Amino acid sequence: MRTKFFVLALLLVLGTTGCGSFMARRMAQAPNSYPQWLAPVPRVELAFADKFLTNFPAHFVAVGPPAAQLRYRIVEPADFQCGSTSTNWQQGGRTRSRFTFRAVVPGVTNAWTASPHGTVILLHGYGVGQFATAPWALRLAQAGWRCVLLDLRGHGKSTGRRIYFGVQEARDLSQLLDQLAREGQLIEPVPVLGDSYGAALALRWKIAEPRVGSVVAIAPYAHLSNAVVNICHDYANWMPRGLLRAGLRELPSVLKVERDELDPAAVLARNPPVALFVAGAKDRIAPVADVRELFETAARGSELLVVPDATHEALPYYFDELVPSVLSWLREEKLSATAPPGGGVSLEANKAALELSPRAK
Repeated sequence: MRTKFFVLALLLVLGTTGCGSFMARRMAQAPNSYPQWLAPVPRVELAFADKFLTNFPAHFVAVGPPAAQLRYRIVEPADFQCGSTSTNWQQGGRTRSRFTFRAVVPGVTNAWTASPHGTVILLHGYGVGQFATAPWALRLAQAGWRCVLLDLRGHGKSTGRRIYFGVQEARDLSQLLDQLAREGQLIEPVPVLGDSYGAALALRWKIAEPRVGSVVAIAPYAHLSNAVVNICHDYANWMPRGLLRAGLRELPSVLKVERDELDPAAVLARNPPVALFVAGAKDRIAPVADVRELFETAARGSELLVVPDATHEALPYYFDELVPSVLSWLREEKLSATAPPGGGVSLEANKAALELSPRAK
């Protein structure tokens, strides 16, 4: 509690002179440069062995400018015998969740180990790292996909003093694909699965990078300003709204980008992609209405899944509800990539316990 009021007092003092630019620089500051004591109490716990990722060697790729090193790991197809259980409880008026993932690592060779379906790039949310998408890597690898886990610029063990909310990160990811191709590790098609910040980035990257195939966007935000305000309202309701608004006004100037370049809704409106959108019915950060706005902007063939009872933080780990639909979406990508020109295969996603909406124009 004392820490909270100390930070508030500091912000108010700094807010008397240049509060907008100060807040904008803090918004763009690399999340991995903040001290650990500033991190909020997590509402979702992922229970798996801390060292299991060491079974997949870490690699680095130089990206930029601005220069940064991205850490990534490759998870090859294998039988990991994946399973999961979940527990929810109420604490402090909020729903908290624990997801326990079981897997045998290293996995046993399976039918796809020597011939993966393609290469899935997994993009985590703001302030976390590759561990947050590791359960998806094991599950998709078990289904035959080579998976690439990475720490985005300014996250985890990657470097970079600043983040750019997708403007620079899309170029970083294309440079990652270049390195994978040079090393003979890039097998097409190249789907992308992203969560929250990573989902917004996945949609932007799809538009800019022709090598990217299908996209699964879990809880993407439509407007950055709305997402920032929602996060502060949910996690730091004591934060003065004036400071937030001042920082958001200055953020494009700090990043040297046009204002609408920070809003996925504006970016998608100029060049709508096809994507599978996933929303949580109890998401307060990227509410269903915001995800639906992106879905309605997207190209024909897109789909929207709404998962009942899922909060923003827990939504990516509703595996029972999501895995069948995600695998169907990726399977369609694989089949369309190998189909002759003019052909096409449409596989209906699993609809159990979900609201499934197709996009038609």
